[in-house]
Amino acid sequence: MSNPFVHLELNTPDLAKSKEFYSGLFGWSFEDMPMGPGMTYSTFKPASGPGGGMMTVEGAPTMWLAYVGVKDIHADTEKAVSLGAKIIRSPQEIPNVGWFSILTDPTGAAIALFQPKQPM
Repeated sequence: MSNPFVHLELNTPDLAKSKEFYSGLFGWSFEDMPMGPGMTYSTFKPASGPGGGMMTVEGAPTMWLAYVGVKDIHADTEKAVSLGAKIIRSPQEIPNVGWFSILTDPTGAAIALFQPKQPM
């Protein structure tokens, strides 16, 4: 696959409950990263496949979001728009990690694009 899924992210209203559930179900372990006042990002990495993170973002729906790897976040975001996508979040840098954007496809399904700082 030329553009694989590279990261999965859960927005949850109860981070502790979600971590307990997925730890019990899959044996995942989590590493908490403080992200400013009142926000924690909990990362996980299964034995194989893409890892991800969990967080609570007030006002955002409870849902999983899949990130697809791209080589040029700006060009690929614009290409998605030309094919009927709507931008939810324009390309944004994650310091020392890379860049991401969040879109909905023409049917309304959410998807994120991710360009790592280091080439894939």
